[in-house]
Amino acid sequence: MTTMADVARSAGVSVATVSHVLNDTRPVLPRTRQAVLNAIEELGYAPNALARSLVTARTRTLGLAVSAISNPYFTEILQGVEAAAVEQGYGLLISDPRDDPGHERQVVQLLHERRVDGVIVAPSADPHALVAHLRRHRVPTVFLDRTVDVPADAAPHFDQVCADGTEPTAELVRHLAGLGHRRIGLVAGRPGFSTTRERITGYRNGLLAAGLPYDERLVAHGDSESAGAERATADLLALAAPPTALVTANNAMTIGTLRALRDRRLSVPGDVALCCFDDFAWADLFEPRLTAVAQPARELGVRSVRLLLERLADPERPARTVRLPCTLAHRTSCGCPDPTEDAPPGATERTTT
Repeated sequence: MTTMADVARSAGVSVATVSHVLNDTRPVLPRTRQAVLNAIEELGYAPNALARSLVTARTRTLGLAVSAISNPYFTEILQGVEAAAVEQGYGLLISDPRDDPGHERQVVQLLHERRVDGVIVAPSADPHALVAHLRRHRVPTVFLDRTVDVPADAAPHFDQVCADGTEPTAELVRHLAGLGHRRIGLVAGRPGFSTTRERITGYRNGLLAAGLPYDERLVAHGDSESAGAERATADLLALAAPPTALVTANNAMTIGTLRALRDRRLSVPGDVALCCFDDFAWADLFEPRLTAVAQPARELGVRSVRLLLERLADPERPARTVRLPCTLAHRTSCGCPDPTEDAPPGATERTTT
């Protein structure tokens, strides 16, 4: 079995130098570093991760807590996290918090007990117990997709990365209003999520910009899931003056809303126009094709890893919140003619900020 001493002899350096190259514990001349890397490659040396963690107090493992099993949106985020972590030489431990505060606290504690170097978490609607645990144990943390209100003087500092949810939702509402709709309903997400608050704010901003009044009866919470959206859509359609257009606030709720419309034999966009937040792989395979806001899911995952590694490198730097722009995929469920018929490739998508 090849050892670090074998690598040192082959490269003509000390064992300490090999250790510095492997662990980035001290600057090494580029030519010396390359000689060590060449020896590692030639001899097929595999560092002992456990032994290295005892020396550096790092395991080069990150924890990820997102509901990737039940939500395709988080699955794409997971792909970005995994790719960025592996690129930097980190492994990944994954847990599903199920958007449940108690389970969330438990799975993150388990990740911490397994000595991950830091965690990336999509927080639940009530993350107080989670935040208290992370603060108490000073766990380097990035909150992903949903932001958390943390005091400015919190120690340790928490970083956050998310997509902009306000302006893209406002744009969907303005677009529907521009098509003549005056009663536009919103199938909103679970109360307590920052994403839900942002999309409701965007909905109200869109109405205001279009000169339309806000009517709370036109906002129904679908709890960020398909079954909840089906119920919420049914409630909206049962109003004495039901909406003529709907905005759904995530991909799972779009499915529930479409199911509710189908069950009532209502056509889209003939009877009810539809725009949705969260584009997904089969959105342009529906008939009609879904007009949707696409979040940069994979890039959110990549950025979360970068933020966490920056925090590990500089634990005392000020907290950062990164917001990424979304892209509007303009299709036909809103009631517009198919924009792809006469448009050049890529012309149906534009960035929103």
